[in-house]
Amino acid sequence: MTRILLLSNGHGEDLSGSLLGQSLQDQGHDITALPLAGLGSAYGKAGIPLLGSSHEFSTGGIGYTSLRGRLTELLQGQILYLLRRLIRLLRSAPRFDLIVVVGDVIPVIAAWLSRRPVATYLVAYSSHYEGRLRLPWPCAALLRSRRFRAVFSRDQLTADDLSQQLRRPVQFVGNPFMDPVLTPAPALPAAPRRIGLLPGSRRPELEHNLVLLLRLIEQLPANPVCELDLALVSSLNDAALASIASREGWQLNGAQLLRDDALPITVHRDAFQSVLQHSDLVIGMAGTAIEQAVGLAKPALQIPGQGPQFTSAFAEAQRRLLGPTVFCAPGDSGSQANLQASAELVIALLERYRNDPHFQQQLRTEAVRRLGTHGGGLRMAAAISALLP
Repeated sequence: MTRILLLSNGHGEDLSGSLLGQSLQDQGHDITALPLAGLGSAYGKAGIPLLGSSHEFSTGGIGYTSLRGRLTELLQGQILYLLRRLIRLLRSAPRFDLIVVVGDVIPVIAAWLSRRPVATYLVAYSSHYEGRLRLPWPCAALLRSRRFRAVFSRDQLTADDLSQQLRRPVQFVGNPFMDPVLTPAPALPAAPRRIGLLPGSRRPELEHNLVLLLRLIEQLPANPVCELDLALVSSLNDAALASIASREGWQLNGAQLLRDDALPITVHRDAFQSVLQHSDLVIGMAGTAIEQAVGLAKPALQIPGQGPQFTSAFAEAQRRLLGPTVFCAPGDSGSQANLQASAELVIALLERYRNDPHFQQQLRTEAVRRLGTHGGGLRMAAAISALLP
């Protein structure tokens, strides 16, 4: 049985790695994972064992964070933790037939140092950011080496760009993280219009994001026929949710957040896919979730927070990545001007989604162009299997 080690470095990367790992397991491979940042809980949920113990950090990954986030990483010892992870990798690498990188330059360097054969899924990079991808040093040189048996990109534009830059084939076969949300999920109760609220998953950023979403909902007119669905992770329990809501003038009543002058919000736990699939519009403060919304041909409205992850800079980069079906109102994060402009965008986007066929076609076109079609995990696993004896 072929032994494969998955190497990833962030919450979204762990999700992609776990889904790819499951497809590789189905093809008969023995899979182990080494998350370089975070608990790697996605692997645990997928039944993929971890190499050594893991630790959670508040920034959720190594990479695109605010200055405050980077300082937090230092104070929490994330850099030292990464070094210990790399030492574990180098000691354990001879046990594996192939290392599969899911992420960016950090796991690419780590995999190259292991001296094992490598396949790389560059989920963190895209030519859509600038038109031509500028890989950080020394990523390009490493990817050209014979040690890297295959390179996969997150979209076709990047595959074409990197194939030319690296002078080797770079494949786009789809994105594993799209497979779960493209699989039909249980339906929600019928409603004329639905808005999905996605505050993210990392605490304490999640709490801050939730407050901003509640303040936005207060700006919406209370009379339109519209259902609001809040997708929450289990780490924020009802007691914590009720406490946050009460400070903002809301009350938690069963599965609903209520306020006299605002639309009610239905709270959903363990129903992320259903909320995403049945929404007419997604309002989000989460990286991977916004990408998945675009891949489902849903318009997405960003509400930039205070970080450390979903900042204004992160949101702006995400709009370049995902294209013209992701929207963000002007104004500083949390300001009355931004919240009011966001509320006006909500009304306009709901109208366009239901009644503008050109907008509907644009959503479908960008979904395939930016994220690909269903089955990316299976196709990538098959291509990786073909590399092995």
